[in-house]
Amino acid sequence: MDELADAYAYPDPPYGPSGAYLRANMVSSLDGAAHHDGRSKPLSSDADMRIFGVLRGLADAVVVGAETVRREGYRPARARAAFAERRAALGQSPAPAIAVVSASLDLDFSLPLFTEPLVPTIVITGAAASGERIERARAAGAEVVLAGTGPSGRVDAAAVVTALKELGHTRLLTEGGPTLLGQFAAAGVLDELCLAVAPLIAAGDAKRIVDGPLLREPEQFALASVLEEAGFLFTRYRRIYP
Repeated sequence: MDELADAYAYPDPPYGPSGAYLRANMVSSLDGAAHHDGRSKPLSSDADMRIFGVLRGLADAVVVGAETVRREGYRPARARAAFAERRAALGQSPAPAIAVVSASLDLDFSLPLFTEPLVPTIVITGAAASGERIERARAAGAEVVLAGTGPSGRVDAAAVVTALKELGHTRLLTEGGPTLLGQFAAAGVLDELCLAVAPLIAAGDAKRIVDGPLLREPEQFALASVLEEAGFLFTRYRRIYP
């Protein structure tokens, strides 16, 4: 585990233009599907889950979209003894905070993600969220953050990174889904992509790992590492800044 943690350690500051470092962790089938029948688990493997755990163990906060929370049945991140010393040395909390991005706050605040976290769950929303739902989130123990004040009511992806940085979370991990990752890519705040390529064909009409507006120019990334186990490729790409 230490070897993997060293291999995936966040780079030392200074980070990119946002002042934080946003890493994405996604899995894809050979034919580009980001999920099978709505969930990513059928595309995963034991090795993928080990890397998933390592990436969480290194992060200050895990950023995830509301639809992914609903589909994947998200629970609070747990403290892991293997990362306790490393996290303490960096001044991190025992476990990463889960930060849920939701413009509408259409979430079930009775779930353990909100009522039983070791570190309070963060809910990031925009101007369209109702006051009633904001109060329900707070009553459940969540920390509510506003990231987007425009008339559309949408959450501003760049503001999400800024807001988390202001809370002291600079080592960020997003687990999607594809729509949220598309928003981060469009906002120019995605610093690294950890992509597991599963030796599977899924077909169907599943989204790609990034589902969002066409970028004016494709962002350039450099290959940082490749690992392989049981036919799965675990790649890591870092963004090239001009």
